[in-house]
Amino acid sequence: MNGEITHPAEKSVRPFQVMAKPTGSLCNLDCTYCFYLEKEKLYPGTKNWQMSPDVLEAYIRQYIESQPQEVVTFAWQGGEPTLLGIPWFENVVGLQKEYSHRKRIENVLQTNGVTLNTDWAHFFADNNFLIGISIDGPRELHDVYRVDKGQQPTFDHVMRGIEHLKEAQVRFNTLTVVNRKNSSHPFEVYQFLRQIGSEFMQFIPVVERRARRADPNGLVLLSPNDTTDSQVTEWSVEPNSYGDFLCTIFDEWVRKDVGRYFVQLFDVTLELWLGMPPSLCVFSETCGEALVLEHQGDVYSCDHYVYPENKLGNILDDSLAWLAGMEKQRSFGSAKRDSLPGFCRNCDVRFACNGECPKHRFMTTPDGEPGLNYLCAAYKKFFHHVAPYMEFMGRELLNRRPPARVMEYAHWVDEQLGMRTSSPAAASK
Repeated sequence: MNGEITHPAEKSVRPFQVMAKPTGSLCNLDCTYCFYLEKEKLYPGTKNWQMSPDVLEAYIRQYIESQPQEVVTFAWQGGEPTLLGIPWFENVVGLQKEYSHRKRIENVLQTNGVTLNTDWAHFFADNNFLIGISIDGPRELHDVYRVDKGQQPTFDHVMRGIEHLKEAQVRFNTLTVVNRKNSSHPFEVYQFLRQIGSEFMQFIPVVERRARRADPNGLVLLSPNDTTDSQVTEWSVEPNSYGDFLCTIFDEWVRKDVGRYFVQLFDVTLELWLGMPPSLCVFSETCGEALVLEHQGDVYSCDHYVYPENKLGNILDDSLAWLAGMEKQRSFGSAKRDSLPGFCRNCDVRFACNGECPKHRFMTTPDGEPGLNYLCAAYKKFFHHVAPYMEFMGRELLNRRPPARVMEYAHWVDEQLGMRTSSPAAASK
């Protein structure tokens, strides 16, 4: 790394996204299922995990220059990005204004919420940040895995952070990691998220394999392509439980909450039924358009592929646009499609699933071919379950009618079947 750009900045052929990790893997929590904490072993001897001024300036300038669209969104994650403090992000906003070239700049920051206070909330409100809060459900579910460095529960701290955001009228979404524990309590999780005011929800399944011994870099959680002897971790969600989790929440949502609460997976599923490109990479036919920027400028192919073999380069040596357009990255993206097993190619929900994330493709198909997704059963169950409702909403949209009419349709279906709604809420009345 000499600080001289070998390949100059240029616009990428296609838009791409970057998940910036300005603190690397540094975090104030010690969540049991976190796959990123051990990434610190890739940078041995590091004492300062703060993204340096030269890397930050290069990133903001290059990212804005590389984006062909008029709205440029910066995504800040970690680790825990708020550990950098408000002045650091004030500098971010200043640099964005300097290099905006009349483009509209947006910021999304994912946080565990523990450090949030009145000052942070006012900063976010003043600068129109969209905040993602990581929360796994009510106290008894959240605190199972989301603990601090002293292994103490964090639920109360997160809830205080959310209250600060509400008081300052900061827009926030929730990200819920679906794991071995909370996957058995879908309605409780969904009801809780509605109660705290989450109008947009993301449900992310956690699936990790643990090697029986660490690799040369000291990593224990395996690379998706690693064939080392391993086992699925005890906190990973099980396929059938994940399928039931999604279907149960969908049944409640489709009868009561369409147009009031937004679930990322349900929105993306409707896109797929309409033949639109999905806004979530895991269901795209190919991938490679969501890069990761580490604290010292290294760029990797994907958040789930931060391994030495997936390092593309460093933005102090090569421009971000050049790295995003490398043949290595294009091949990475097309491999998602090209490595799909025949069993998946012939599946009736392939148009929606597309094999999901390659990170999860470590199983074998019934005929012995490698590359089957660990969550295959979950997605088959979910996509088959929601199909009639997605078809109805799709027709409504095509005829310029509100898709929320699906709630009436869902109740009509229940009546025709001579059944009460299957939602736990109704069953408990």
